[in-house]
Amino acid sequence: MPEEENNTPLVLSPNLFPVVGVGASAGGLEAFRKLISAIPEKGGMAYILVQHLHPGHQSALSEILQRVSKIPVLEISDNVRVKPDHIYVIPSNKIMIATDGVLKLSPRDAKERLNLSIDIFFSSLAEVHQDQAIGVVLSGTGADGVEGLKDIKDHGGLTIGQDPATSAYAAMPQNAIDAGIIDFILAPELIPQKLAELQSGGLVGASDATGADPDNLDEGGFRQILSLLKVRVGVDFNYYKQTTVRRRIMRRILALQLETVGKYLDYLKKNKRELDILFQDLLIPVTSFFRDPDTFDVLCKTILPGLVKNISAGAPLRFWIAACSTGQEAYSIAICLHEFLGDHISANRIQIFATDLSEKAIKKARSGNYSKKELEGVSDSRLERFFIKINGHYLIKKTVRDMCIFAAHNFLTDPPFAKIDFISCRNALIYLEPSLQKKALALFHYALNDKGVLWLGKSEAISSETDNFIALTKRERFFSKKATPGRFAAFAGERKETVFSDNRSFMPVKERKVEDYQKSADNVLLQNYIPAGVVVNDQFDIVQFRGFTGEYLEPSPGKPSLSVLKMAKEGMAFELRNALYKAK
Repeated sequence: MPEEENNTPLVLSPNLFPVVGVGASAGGLEAFRKLISAIPEKGGMAYILVQHLHPGHQSALSEILQRVSKIPVLEISDNVRVKPDHIYVIPSNKIMIATDGVLKLSPRDAKERLNLSIDIFFSSLAEVHQDQAIGVVLSGTGADGVEGLKDIKDHGGLTIGQDPATSAYAAMPQNAIDAGIIDFILAPELIPQKLAELQSGGLVGASDATGADPDNLDEGGFRQILSLLKVRVGVDFNYYKQTTVRRRIMRRILALQLETVGKYLDYLKKNKRELDILFQDLLIPVTSFFRDPDTFDVLCKTILPGLVKNISAGAPLRFWIAACSTGQEAYSIAICLHEFLGDHISANRIQIFATDLSEKAIKKARSGNYSKKELEGVSDSRLERFFIKINGHYLIKKTVRDMCIFAAHNFLTDPPFAKIDFISCRNALIYLEPSLQKKALALFHYALNDKGVLWLGKSEAISSETDNFIALTKRERFFSKKATPGRFAAFAGERKETVFSDNRSFMPVKERKVEDYQKSADNVLLQNYIPAGVVVNDQFDIVQFRGFTGEYLEPSPGKPSLSVLKMAKEGMAFELRNALYKAK
């Protein structure tokens, strides 16, 4: 029986001010001092400090920092509500999380070998405060904070690392910098000034772009930028959360040291390459192998065995990894299937379709080639079994690569898949407006077989689709399709649903006898010497057969249809669909 779960989404904080999480370890006290002394009296932000401490150590950090601070410094007690222009310090021997603007404490696990309190806090900060979250990593040893900062970036927040040259212990900020997830590298005393600049520019601090400084806001300019992007890449970002979209645009403006949206618009018109860079930045391609290991354990030990058990004899097991980025998740699932099925893997027909908006990401995914840094989530045993080391990089073995088909695809506008057993779409819906989230969930319901499984990100839920899905687990966000008629919503783009489903009957028109010898000769050539093919109209209905197509096409069960997508034999429709759209 599935575990009961409250399907309401994770409660997001109503705070309209930024919350800055600051993590440090060895050498952190001096870095804290420099940062705190530079915080202005009325900056409108809250700061929360997390430091590695021995469980038995009684910290006097709040008293020490109050001496150099212009705003109150408080040691956290349980259930403290965050306020702007306050600094909060985690007490010793505690783990801290943020929930709906409230700081909650829990005891550290005495058996836990590694104290990853910074990662834990940053991840909760990202989930609740979304793009209002700012993560700062200061001096320290080890790599605590890296995974938490990835979550902050994944939710549209900002990340800052201490300049290693100014760190007493540079490992912690350097590991974050090496992971490619740091937006700004600064000395601690310069961080408050940079945050103030970003706030005045509308990059942080406003609940949406309309809350930014009116002098820095150019509504017409933003709309024109999104129009240029749509023409360039075919994606309409007007349907994405404008808070995140506009802050990403502002991030590019700052990086190029341009002063206004208007100047950036002029720059885009002259530099098409910048449109491609902006597009990649808006996609926020944050991924990794076996991301959220505990969730992957549930997938490998519970979900996948259930899917394999329920599949009919001889039927394929079909997966769809939507928004797959550079392919790590698709390959992770393929590896899990190899581990579960073992020598029986070849006896099962497994198809993993992995799609993403980014052609660049898809190209990397197809290569299956990753750096050592990109394999941090892969155990030594998996590395040895499923990868080949070539010139310092690691190539996924062919047995795993052959299970995965990668293609550029927009699940909101391109034709939907069907007869899918498992869909993974983690941390993509959080960037969509609620209306499109609902459409995406309805589309996934349509694509799934009965009892098919949908996997969402930790901050995503199916609250608007409780009639169509039921929760399988409490925390891991696995949902099972209910056997109810799918409400397949219309697409957001210009392509219509009628392009992909056709209920009309087609009766072939009886051709009149051809007397023309040239046409007769053409028919002989077409039937015997030219590759088989079909001519389709703009709705992909077959209007003419050329040669013998039985190896590729066959009538689909049910009401007669000449849709080439419906007639394509199993395993062909995915690539055929994309080829048709490229041709169109």
